[in-house]
Parts: sequence; structure tokens; C-alpha cells
Amino acid sequence: MDHWRKSSYSGPGDGNECVEIATTPTHIAVRDSKSPTARPLTFPAAAFAPFLEALKAHPRR
Repeated sequence: MDHWRKSSYSGPGDGNECVEIATTPTHIAVRDSKSPTARPLTFPAAAFAPFLEALKAHPRR
């Protein structure tokens, strides 16, 4: 995955609470912008939307 972009929800201020995402036709990868060399979390494209819905349903407090 070569084309990473930052989430529009990068956190306040300098955006140091940021998630980056990269997509291909078959997969979506997510990584912490502070650790770009760490292994990303990768999903089949069809599984990404249910993953996001689960996060929205159970927000971290």
C-alpha cells in the first residue's frame, strides 16, 4: 500500500491522534500515523464498513 492519507478526524491541534488509511480495490489498511513502519491493520474491503459500524456502536470512553 503506497498511498496513505490521514483521517479527517485527526484530533485537535496538530492532529497527533491520527489514523491513516490506504485502499486498493480489494483491501483497506489502517495505521497509526506516529508509527508508519509498523504493520497496518488490513481488512478485506467488504469487512471495513461493518468494522466502522462496530466502532461507532461501542465508542471508547
